[in-house]
Amino acid sequence: MNLTAATRIYGVIGDPVSHSLGPVMHNRAFDITGYPGVYAAFRVKDVKAAVSGIMALNIAGVSVTIPHKVSIIKHLDAVDEIAEKIGAVNTIVNTDGRLTGRNSDCDGAVRAIAEHAPLTDQDVMILGAGGAARAVAFGMIRQGARVCIASRSRKNGEALASALGADFCPLDQVSGESIDILINTTPVGMHPDINAMPISADALHPHMLVMDIVYHPVRTRLLQEAAARGCRIVDGVSMFVYQGAMQFEWWTKIQAPLEQMKQAVYAALQNK
Repeated sequence: MNLTAATRIYGVIGDPVSHSLGPVMHNRAFDITGYPGVYAAFRVKDVKAAVSGIMALNIAGVSVTIPHKVSIIKHLDAVDEIAEKIGAVNTIVNTDGRLTGRNSDCDGAVRAIAEHAPLTDQDVMILGAGGAARAVAFGMIRQGARVCIASRSRKNGEALASALGADFCPLDQVSGESIDILINTTPVGMHPDINAMPISADALHPHMLVMDIVYHPVRTRLLQEAAARGCRIVDGVSMFVYQGAMQFEWWTKIQAPLEQMKQAVYAALQNK
């Protein structure tokens, strides 16, 4: 990596963030395309201070992850139409000192699912009610799916369902008989708590397609149990790479080297 005074700085902010493979993916993309960029991970607790730092240091672009996707909005100069409708931001683009929030989680999830199943007229259960759930649910609804939000917090789940025109179900009451597609947007099952599951395995049925947006480990306990019951499964790497490729293109105006980015993520996961 040839770092010079002309190198543009990018990164991911979140808490926790040490597990993130954003640096692996985006630095590989910079290397392949020859773009003069470098991407790092920043553990952030104070979002307002982080935004001031982005401005002060002229950081060119930022990925936003748990738990800041909603709270960061009020600190930005602008939010694009899609991110505003979703109510969550996972990408910041710095254009001459003006910070604009965008959301690539939405289309990233749609592309990952669409490789395996249609979305129109499907019954989709979203586990979680955070920033990722907002984006994924919005994308599913926009594609013509019927969505139900399931979360431990009735207040947060019902608020999100109401905002999107979706249904709500308490997480402990999820039953899979009428679900076509189940998507986990919570961090449950993420390393190091790899034996945890967001729902009971009894809620999984063979007709379902199950996606987990957690990508470390690639085969979460949820996906292992789903596969054992005959479900089709989609791991979190696909969505992660698709949303990352969109970020890369927003930042650089260069076509993302999608396959090389995906290979870099899988290779890094094999070494963990």
